[in-house]
Amino acid sequence: MLILCIILALSFDFLNGFNDSAALVATVVSSRALSPRVALRLAALGEFLGPFLFGVAVAKTIGSDLLTSQGLTLTVILASLLSAIIWNLVTWYFGIPSSSSHALVGGLIGSAVLASGISVVKWAGITKIAVALMISPPLGLLAGYLLTKLVYLLSRRATPRVNSLFRGLQVFTSFGLALTHGANDAQKTMGVITLVLLLEGIIPTFRVPLWVIMASATSIALGTSIGGWRQIKTLGGRIFRVRPVHGVASQLGSAVVIAGAALLGGPVSTTQVVSSSVLGAGAAERLSKVRWHVGQEMLTAWLLTIPATMGISALFYVLINWIVA
Repeated sequence: MLILCIILALSFDFLNGFNDSAALVATVVSSRALSPRVALRLAALGEFLGPFLFGVAVAKTIGSDLLTSQGLTLTVILASLLSAIIWNLVTWYFGIPSSSSHALVGGLIGSAVLASGISVVKWAGITKIAVALMISPPLGLLAGYLLTKLVYLLSRRATPRVNSLFRGLQVFTSFGLALTHGANDAQKTMGVITLVLLLEGIIPTFRVPLWVIMASATSIALGTSIGGWRQIKTLGGRIFRVRPVHGVASQLGSAVVIAGAALLGGPVSTTQVVSSSVLGAGAAERLSKVRWHVGQEMLTAWLLTIPATMGISALFYVLINWIVA
């Protein structure tokens, strides 16, 4: 069970990188600042380095601030990981940008509540996570909007050649976004694996070992290097026609929001933040340019994620107990 949980946690991490690669490279690919292959390799490097640079605050939130020790067992964690993985695969198949953070949180709550009741939930931790997940998309929208307006203001007298400058800047903003994504999202896997080690008595306190950081960083980087092309098409083309100026503004705005959340210990959905920032960048130019129905489709998927993964996790919990009984 211990080994299986670690394998599934790293698999979830891999799929997280695979799914969220769209959020990292969609704008830089759509604006033709980088080729898809180069963009994904650059993002993978940022994903690998990120977990080593921003601490482990998010890992602590996921691993110790969500549920009480009475509600945590290997079966609960196993069921939650399976539900999150299934949800990631389903949303990838249909090309829907979804939240791995929502999926993992929903999975943990669903199996734990079924196993031990609602009393195992730490409401202070739930509030912290909920606030981070809820306010980060509006902050991304606002950041994308304001930064696009600022860039337009600063370059109002520039010639069309300024697009070459923006394409060059996108290389740096794309890498910075990947750094912050790796810092935030890989920590979720780090938190789960550290929690498993703590439950089995392998470590005395909740302290993330270096090998866990290394394994999580490697898994998410590998997933990113392959890329979820269905989501890249959605984020890069279906929302509106992304140009280099939009890419710079949306990536920079997203990176600031995600980095702040990582430092404060708030797990956020990178896909949500980047998608909202892209919407904000498009709205800054003209509201009618944005295909708002695409944003509504993504919002529906995000709202469904937690209740869906809670239910799937509960079913897996029952199934696992039936198998091992």
